[in-house]
Amino acid sequence: MNSLISDSIKAKAHALGFDAVGLCNADACPETKARLNEFLTRGYHGDMIWMMTREKERSAPKALWPEVRSVIALGLSYAPQDDPLRHHKQSDIGVISVYAQGKDYHDVVKKKLKTLGGWLATTHGGALKVFVDTAPVMEKPLAEAAGLGWQGKHTNIVSRVHGSWLFLGAIYTTLELAPSTPHKNRCGSCISCQTACPTNAFPAPYQLDARRCISYLTIEHKGPIPLEFRKAIGNRIYGCDDCLAVCPWNKFAAASNESAFHAREALQAPLLAQLAALDDAGFRAFFAGSPIKRIGRNRFIRNVLTALGNGVASETAMQACRKLINDEDDVVREAAAWAALELTKPQPKAHLVSKQL
Repeated sequence: MNSLISDSIKAKAHALGFDAVGLCNADACPETKARLNEFLTRGYHGDMIWMMTREKERSAPKALWPEVRSVIALGLSYAPQDDPLRHHKQSDIGVISVYAQGKDYHDVVKKKLKTLGGWLATTHGGALKVFVDTAPVMEKPLAEAAGLGWQGKHTNIVSRVHGSWLFLGAIYTTLELAPSTPHKNRCGSCISCQTACPTNAFPAPYQLDARRCISYLTIEHKGPIPLEFRKAIGNRIYGCDDCLAVCPWNKFAAASNESAFHAREALQAPLLAQLAALDDAGFRAFFAGSPIKRIGRNRFIRNVLTALGNGVASETAMQACRKLINDEDDVVREAAAWAALELTKPQPKAHLVSKQL
């Protein structure tokens, strides 16, 4: 294995703007197959049937591409400038996950991966394939094996330098490259991410039941949000950062240098009532270039209505709900009726404070 090639790859990756880069052998994560199977057997994947249908390819790099010999794991920081939890008690504002407040990371990361891959093929030869997270690739175990960090108790990668804020990508190559040294797991006795989860989505440290995860419920889940989770969702309308935001290792993370990931002003503290008024065309225009666009208007409005129902009753909130009770989409209609009913209940919503008061 040529360490000089590995060193040149790392140098080029950093020059292209990647914040973290490491290498591992294609067979560096033999335990992944069993862990994935256990996750699927327990049904933790919920409605994400694509995880089960491509389980074999996802279980190991060689199962997806038999010719692969090495994996280049890459990370791009999206660490926020402000506290992601700062708006959780403002009932008229919708909270959007940090990763979705800027441009779609798929496009940004993949462009850099293709540039690095083109340079690699031209400079060092070999065949290669590039992946973000739309292919059956286990980026997190590979990133851990390549030394980018370790999988924390919230199941995401934790970096000593970038905290819990790394977008991951991978390049599979037929070249035999000198592997990097993996980091030790440094979570220790900390359980901050476990106790921060509003819906108790962690059956145990290092395990996630996606069916209980707010990110899953507001993004991947297509039907009505189960009643048992609606109150815990609060004013989160796309994803959830709670388990990531409380990680102590974030204190070492500087705000991302990638301008594409800087939050759009309109998405930092959007008013729920204004979002609820979006029709399909308005939704597409407002979220052009954003990963939020992929879930579609109806699912997004369902989330907005859930947040409105968790807020403080106001004429503005009630009007927004009433206008959607006769919506063409049945999931939106149900969410609107639920939210309107919640807003008529006499008990105070002490967990949220409206800016309108």
